[in-house]
Amino acid sequence: MSNDNVKTPEQEQLGLTAEEISEQRQIRRDKLQELREMGRDPFVQETYNVTAHSKDIKDNYDALEDQEVAIAGRIMSKRIMGKAAFFDVQDKQGRIQCYVKRDDIGAEEYKVFKTYDIGDLVGLKGIVFKTKTDEISIHVQELTLQAKSLQVLPDKWSGLVDTDLRYRQRYVDLIVNSDVRDTFLKRAKVVSTIRRVLEDDYGFLEVETPVLQTIAGGANARPFNTHHNALDFDLHLRISLELPLKRLIVGGLDRVYELGKVFRNEGMDKNHSPEFTSMECYMAYGNQEDMMDLMEQIVYKCAMEVNGSPIISYEGKTFDVTPPWNKIDMTESVIKVTGIPFDKIDDDAEARERAITYGMDAEEVNKWTRGKIIAEMFDEYCEDIPGLLDGPVFLTGHPVEVSPLAKKDPKDPRITRRFEAYINGWELSNAFSELNDPLDQYERFAEQQRELDLGIDDEAHPMDMDFVNALEVGMPPTGGLGIGVDRLVMLLTDSSTIRDVQLFPVMKPLGKGSSSEEKIDRKLDLSKIKVEPLFEEFVDFDTFSKSDFRVVKVLACEEVPKSKKLLKFTLNDGSGQARTILSGIKETYSAEELVGKTLVAITNLPPRKMMGLESCGMLLSAICDYDGEEILNLLMLDDSIPAGAKLY
Repeated sequence: MSNDNVKTPEQEQLGLTAEEISEQRQIRRDKLQELREMGRDPFVQETYNVTAHSKDIKDNYDALEDQEVAIAGRIMSKRIMGKAAFFDVQDKQGRIQCYVKRDDIGAEEYKVFKTYDIGDLVGLKGIVFKTKTDEISIHVQELTLQAKSLQVLPDKWSGLVDTDLRYRQRYVDLIVNSDVRDTFLKRAKVVSTIRRVLEDDYGFLEVETPVLQTIAGGANARPFNTHHNALDFDLHLRISLELPLKRLIVGGLDRVYELGKVFRNEGMDKNHSPEFTSMECYMAYGNQEDMMDLMEQIVYKCAMEVNGSPIISYEGKTFDVTPPWNKIDMTESVIKVTGIPFDKIDDDAEARERAITYGMDAEEVNKWTRGKIIAEMFDEYCEDIPGLLDGPVFLTGHPVEVSPLAKKDPKDPRITRRFEAYINGWELSNAFSELNDPLDQYERFAEQQRELDLGIDDEAHPMDMDFVNALEVGMPPTGGLGIGVDRLVMLLTDSSTIRDVQLFPVMKPLGKGSSSEEKIDRKLDLSKIKVEPLFEEFVDFDTFSKSDFRVVKVLACEEVPKSKKLLKFTLNDGSGQARTILSGIKETYSAEELVGKTLVAITNLPPRKMMGLESCGMLLSAICDYDGEEILNLLMLDDSIPAGAKLY
């Protein structure tokens, strides 16, 4: 199959054909060679004495007018008008216009300047002035090429919008999309503010703990596994920062925290990434309420630092993070929604019976205890109630069975002294009055290990005897808090996915089925393709026309837990209400690569439950047999087609 007329996302971004891109790149290489032959190789430059930056010049124009400044940056536009030219230079603070005349820098230098390309890096000295249109600019007196760009930057009007290309080439994304640079400047402010609150306001000490661990503990999650060749034993990348930090509390470092990367070998969606940044802190002689206060202060001060207001605006919704925040109880919420009086039920068998009668999956429920059932029913029936977890709000009262590291509530030993903080329905933090009873801890680890061994829960917490030993040495009463830094940054920057706030998000390598380039280049032997015979029976036209085929946009896509096949799609179908459709295509597509795609769905099928989730419609795919193997292709449309467009 020929693909001569098919453009890659990169070509689409540039507005050029593959042949034109190749020509442009060759021209730039030829220019570099000419410069070298003239003794002007830009890559011999080592330094440039920068005395000012674009925003500082604009903000301090009155003091800098008619003064000489030296700046360095990237040429982003160029307008040559005979013997003079205007060009924009972008540095770390933004852009500033520059004006250059042949008579000022010399005919030879001006001739060379005219060969410079968009993307080239220059250093220049000049006088600060205002043009006739009152634009603050620099009148160039001296100009030096610092590095030659051999690639073609995206078109200045359309920018770089293809999400896959943006994440893979973040260096280009940062150059051409100013809002992306702003997001990561804000992220840096969030991280520095968290440190300042912890250290200056609460007296915490920053520490570092191992990324490679023999036991992946501190959370219920699947780890990444690796092997130490020299010592010949297996290791895991950490799934949490918790247990090493608690060991330091035992050792007498009363207030410790760590900001670091954590790794979980699980599904990906707009809120989950296999590699993410976590902040965990532990306060000796602190409790759940102290951690609530700390959480409120961190989020409030981050919001003030980044946006100058305690009001967070996210996708049209607003959240006031001014302390104090509201609190809700997990068991009370389940009782209110389901009517099942779990506060009066102590027997596991009765809890199972009531849950199954209400509609929970019997096969799953029969493996669970009362506490586990309450937690699962909260996830199933309460989490998505409009407004319940919009917050900011603290969810409290977690059952012991799902909180293996939290202290039991002395008023009700069935629950723990734990909270999760929510904003916009997202869990932002998890916190405990930490369990410091070594006997209780051993029993909870043993139960978790049993579930792990029996295959009941492959994410259960493994036994960690060294941690139990540390508790036997004696850990003081302690409050602990963990915050998902990426999600907090998403909220504060109004970013739609977690990958928008990670400089280098995890991506499938090119050539592994993840890129559109690979799909374009794949050549099929058409003689090996078999399709099902066409239907011979006629379908009543009126009945067929009742099927509502609509264009849908993928807002989010995630793996369905415990399912080997299902992906859960959150779709914009043009109605103004998000639509959920489940599709058994996980073996063919990863969730991450489908976010942002334009698909086709039948939207008027009756809802049906799959793995306890309601699916409202069906996505359309093309299926054929190729050399004995089934090939499935989701029908993907041009992104210019609007959501909700009807197919005839």
